[in-house]
Order: sequence, then structure tokens, then C-alpha cells
Amino acid sequence: MSRFTVTYRIFARSEAEARERALGVALEQTVEVPADVVPEGYIADEIVGRVEEIGAEGEGRYRAAISYSPDSTGTDLPQVLNVLFGNSSIQKGIKVTALDLGPLAGAFPGARFGIRGVRRLAGCGSGPMLAPVLKPMGSGSATLAEVAYRSAAAGAHVIKEDHGLADQPAAPFEARVEAVAAAVRRANDETGGNSLYFAALAGPAEKLMERARFAKAAGATGFLVMPGLYGFDLVRRLAEAPDLGLPIMTHPSFLGPYVLSEDTGFTHGMMFGVLQRLAGSDISVFPNVGGRFGFSAAECREIARACQSTDGIGAPMLPSPGGGMSPERAGEMREMYGDDTVFLLGGALLRHGDGIGDAVADLVGSFG
Repeated sequence: MSRFTVTYRIFARSEAEARERALGVALEQTVEVPADVVPEGYIADEIVGRVEEIGAEGEGRYRAAISYSPDSTGTDLPQVLNVLFGNSSIQKGIKVTALDLGPLAGAFPGARFGIRGVRRLAGCGSGPMLAPVLKPMGSGSATLAEVAYRSAAAGAHVIKEDHGLADQPAAPFEARVEAVAAAVRRANDETGGNSLYFAALAGPAEKLMERARFAKAAGATGFLVMPGLYGFDLVRRLAEAPDLGLPIMTHPSFLGPYVLSEDTGFTHGMMFGVLQRLAGSDISVFPNVGGRFGFSAAECREIARACQSTDGIGAPMLPSPGGGMSPERAGEMREMYGDDTVFLLGGALLRHGDGIGDAVADLVGSFG
């Protein structure tokens, strides 16, 4: 039977120790019992993970490729994630670096729109895309709608709500979404543009699909989702829902602990590239190098490659670095990430006050 493969970085003092640890991962991620009590036959032969390869990466670091039977997961995304790194995520010295879906590839088609689809919807055939962020929390719906209008009228490709906008008294979800959607629609009607509006989905889990349907009916043309808070399966549900059919932007809130440790969790490319594509995201937000979050240039490039690669899960998706954008840095950022990128412009935009539209237009123009 064909199997899917997860690659781990294992921290160990020798190859023999790394192999022993890898064998432990293979058991832990499947049967969760000692090797001597694994039932013979089907369970031992198919269900238990198999260590396919061990190789040195550097001093004290080893690459271990472990294959798993699709019978251990079915086609449920949460169970795939559980087998990929469930119990072993609680152990030190193990980091997930790669995933080859193998026979499961057909069950997880990836982005519904991807780079080409989002470009088509935004009317942007080439060049980087710009996404002003509606903030801060505590602003009223009319204020947020005015920022959205000025940004869209100035040529912003995406209008993204801040992930902190939920259902607060200052801007209740339904009133805010209706106001912002109307503002973006008015700007598009006046300019002939195609600015997309990504409404933030937040609140009790049982209300999220209902809110997504409300947002679409009100005129939102995309969704912002936090898989770290609501789970990757929400992204999958939104991507696959036949009555929604809007692109999805995923936000990194709550995901930091999965990547910040040197010897546990996931590599940056895995978390903000591979796993987002697995769930069905079209745009993956992450902190830009040089900002307040400390991602390195190499880590940011790794994320961009994982998002944009044609060898990944489904269609390539758009990386979306946030922080540090200005007309002066446009060339530098374009060189670093390439054209198939959505650049976020957040707090710096608010410094321009009533000149927000001019600031957005300058940035759009700087990308040419």
C-alpha cells in the first residue's frame, strides 16, 4: 500500500540515538504502545509508522523520514495533523520539516483560488499586491469603512480587516461588515477597480460558518481566519463550502509557539506555507523581517518558497508579509519575495491621517 511521508529533524548525540528516537516517533504517532506489544499482522505491517531514512543534517541534528499508512488517518484533516505530529509535539528535540502527502494528495486539493485566482478576482494580472489593514480595535464601523473606501479608491488590491476585529461594541460584526463592504463596493464602482474585502471571522466557533455566509451576502469578497485559534479544519470547511466560494487569508495569531523554538515544533515554511496550503488557504500572513516579531530573512524566504512553489500541495498560494512596508522599501521587498506576494500595510498607514489614500497610491505606484 502506498504511504505518505513526514520528515522530522531529530536532535540527538549520534545517528544511533537519532534512529532510536525516530523509531519512537513512528510508534508514538500511530499505535502509541511499546514495540513488543504491537499486534502482528495488519497493525504491525501497515499501521505502525516506518522509518524510511536517517541522515545527518549537521552536528547533533538528523533528518528522519517516516512513512505512514493512509489507513491511520482516513481523509480527515485533523487526524492527518494528529498522525503528523500529535503526541510527538509534546516531546523536545523533534521538529517537522516536510510533508509528502503521497496517496492522500487527492483528498486535500489545497487552495481553491491560489495565486492566479486571487489575481483574477482583484484584477491584478502582474506585480506585487498591496493590502491595507483596517485597525485599530475600538474604532467604529464608520471610521473603518472610511479607511477602506480611501484605500480601495487609491488602488489597493486587498482590504484586510485586522484579526483583532471580532464583535466588539465599537464595531459589531454585522454592522461593520455591511459598512466596509458598502464602502469598498462604492470605491470600486467609482474607479472601475476590483479591490477585494477580506472580513475577519471571529467569535464562538458555532457561529463562524453563519458569519461567513452573512459576510458574503453583505458583499465581502474574502475571509480572514485564524487557524491557531479556530483550527485548520475551519479553513478547510470554508474552502470546500459550495455556497461560499471566496478566497481565504490565514493569520498567524497564536501560532508563534509552533515555530519559535529551535528544537521543537515546525519549521517556518511548514507552518506558514505547507500547513496553510494543506488546509486550503489562498493567502498566508506572517511577520516580515525587520519588524517587532523577529523572523529572520532566511525564515521569511523559506515561507515564501513554501507558499509559491509549484511542487507544493495544490495551487501555489500568496505569501503575505506584514510590517515594514513603505515606498522606500518597495524595491527591497519586491526583490526578496517576488511579485506573487501580498504586502500588508498596517499601523504605518494610520500616520497619514486623511492622506491615507495618497499613501496607498504611492505604494501601489512604487511597485509599478
